[in-house]
Amino acid sequence: MGQNFAIKGRGAQRNVHNRFFELSYEMRDDFLEYCRVEGEVADKNKTQYLNVFPKTIVNKVTSPDVGMAYSMNMYQGCEHGCVYCYARNSHEYWGYSAGLDFERKILVKKDAPKLLEKHLKKKSWTAHPIVMSGNTDCYQPAENKFQLTRQCLEVFLKYKHPTGIITKNSLILRDLDLLKELAKDNLIAVNVSITSLSEDTRRIVEPRTASIKKRLETVKALTENGIPVNVMIAPIIPSINSHEILPLAKKVSDLGALSIAHTIVRLNGAIGEIFTDWIKKTMPDRADKVLHQIEECHGGTLYESRFGVRMRGEGHIAQQINDTVRLARLKYFKHKSMPKLNTTLHEQYKDGQLKLFS
Repeated sequence: MGQNFAIKGRGAQRNVHNRFFELSYEMRDDFLEYCRVEGEVADKNKTQYLNVFPKTIVNKVTSPDVGMAYSMNMYQGCEHGCVYCYARNSHEYWGYSAGLDFERKILVKKDAPKLLEKHLKKKSWTAHPIVMSGNTDCYQPAENKFQLTRQCLEVFLKYKHPTGIITKNSLILRDLDLLKELAKDNLIAVNVSITSLSEDTRRIVEPRTASIKKRLETVKALTENGIPVNVMIAPIIPSINSHEILPLAKKVSDLGALSIAHTIVRLNGAIGEIFTDWIKKTMPDRADKVLHQIEECHGGTLYESRFGVRMRGEGHIAQQINDTVRLARLKYFKHKSMPKLNTTLHEQYKDGQLKLFS
């Protein structure tokens, strides 16, 4: 589909300048290029896990067009390496680059389950769905090692509290036992991200994610076990996966998904530089076309920050994409919908067990 990656298994191909720092990565990148040309090994491309200790874990989401009110993230940074990921910019707040650092320096919040339990026991807290992976994937490869997502699911089950999950990793099926228990009381909804039916596209756009086959199997397995699934066709990138909306929607509907959601790619902050560098190396024959079409969706730029517009875009190409998604919903999801999660049980279980009333 394009040229081989200089750094295999990664989305970003270099670090980019952190806008919060005066120092840049230019000298380091020059050194890496010198080593590559000279045949020396300068970078072993290993992932580092770094412990961090936040005081809280549940975040209130103020954006009106995200579709969630509260989120939590057990990990910052994501080894999946999706080149378009909006969460890359958040790594700069931790002092790292939104490029390779985002994929190779994973911050681990080992106290997440304890912090969640503390939050759910607050007298002032009224149950509202808390979405895991509002920023980075809670089932990324780090979860194999630390199992923080599973521990948090156990907390949600203990306190009968509703939660949602966003993931593109089949590792979620490891926790099918807990998901089934949560589903009995309508306390769980899963959002599986599937951006393409093409494995070739998946390999270069989302290099360390689960295969398309495994993700489709995940949708089927979850729905067969009574767990409601929404499939996120997000982001839609013009001339890369925009032609797949209808066949993808039909496929996941046939597998039991109850709905689909979508966004049009926007390359805000450092992501514009990362994506531009990536596409010119991996798809040189269509790089300019794709970049120009993304710009056409966002008023001549690669990004859009206005609420209500940034997710859907504007212009002819954006309109075509949004109309195709509406058609997909009419054709394949006309009599389907995701259930509203149950918020009524938590108050009775705030102590971790059913309260007895006289």
